[in-house]
Amino acid sequence: MTDGHTDGEIRYKDNGVIKKKDYKRELERLQEELVKLQYWIAENDLQVCVIFEGRDAAGKGGVIKRITRRLNPRVARVVALGKPTERENRQWYFQRYVEELPAKGEMVLFDRSWYNRAGVERVMDFCTDEEYERFLRTAPEFEDMLVRSGMTVIKYWFSISDEEQERRFQKRNRDTKRRWKLSPMDLEARARWAEFSKAKDDMFEHTDTEVAPWYVVHADVKKHARLNCISHLLDQIDYEDLTPDPIDLPPRQVDADYERPDIDSQTWVPARYGENPDGVV
Repeated sequence: MTDGHTDGEIRYKDNGVIKKKDYKRELERLQEELVKLQYWIAENDLQVCVIFEGRDAAGKGGVIKRITRRLNPRVARVVALGKPTERENRQWYFQRYVEELPAKGEMVLFDRSWYNRAGVERVMDFCTDEEYERFLRTAPEFEDMLVRSGMTVIKYWFSISDEEQERRFQKRNRDTKRRWKLSPMDLEARARWAEFSKAKDDMFEHTDTEVAPWYVVHADVKKHARLNCISHLLDQIDYEDLTPDPIDLPPRQVDADYERPDIDSQTWVPARYGENPDGVV
């Protein structure tokens, strides 16, 4: 059973954006389906690898947060690797990613992945031409090997217009809570828009395969991108609802001889909001 499709009418504002109330309802429904998918993955020892790539500020992180919000982190993990160490630079390129691949009963969401080599490393000259060309040849072979081993590999590319990316960059720059998102690499990528576009096209030409195709998410409207991506993800795996029935909670133990410590014996966090309780909690 897959249920990535909407059940009711969706209303839109005059500008074509889904209404807030309908968006929240749909997101809650899809997150409930993700929990069902989680049970199915764990019960059937599935290995699900989901890759998120795309333009800076395209909203990949926001989608990942909405996917994992209701899930058990022991089943659904997020992997966002930083700059490789000196030792990792001497390893087989895929080696540090292999260590993060899902075990049986897991779904791993890669917030950027081995495709760094085809994007930022290529454009910024962090790899040689030989290393880049080797990657384009071996990435499809690597993914074919994963799929033949029984792993489900799903790849998403978040596409955003240059106008919308500029708007989001400017918004981040004005907001002190978001300014940390503007890394030096983001700014350099902004200055090399055309080069990154060509690198993406070359990457698709070599790695958009029948075994592990790229799925492109139109991400100019964040709410639409989130719903469309989650809905599509649910459609990629046939699952059934294994949600357990409510359980009978055992009665709470009562010990007449136990006395809680005096309230003054504990160090309380200052109650800047509300009040500390009169009794012990």
